[in-house]
Amino acid sequence: QVQLVESGGGLVQAGGSLRLSCAASGSIFMMNNAMTNAMGWYRQTPGNERELVARIINDGSTNYADSVKGRFAISRDNAKNTVYLQMNSLKPEDTAVYYCNADIRRLGWPNDRRYWGQGTQVTVSS
Repeated sequence: QVQLVESGGGLVQAGGSLRLSCAASGSIFMMNNAMTNAMGWYRQTPGNERELVARIINDGSTNYADSVKGRFAISRDNAKNTVYLQMNSLKPEDTAVYYCNADIRRLGWPNDRRYWGQGTQVTVSS
């Protein structure tokens, strides 16, 4: 019903940059009665819980984890149902699997439903 496809992960040296992209698609969008209310990025390292990195909602407002403020920027193309994460001044501690999510509500649903991408590895070498 909903697919989130991430791209842009990889290996980079400390101080470098990467840009992640995540496109939402699927049959839920074909009837034009579904809205993507928020999109975001989380990350997870082995043995740890998934943590919020950045989130953007329909009105353009954003929130960031303290650890990435001033270095990462989230943006969104509503027409393409795509969210981006520009990551600058990367640090080894940013190494993680990054997951995209989307909170979607279809006409008639009482609440948003959250969908997840498959994750993309980001590795920052020192």
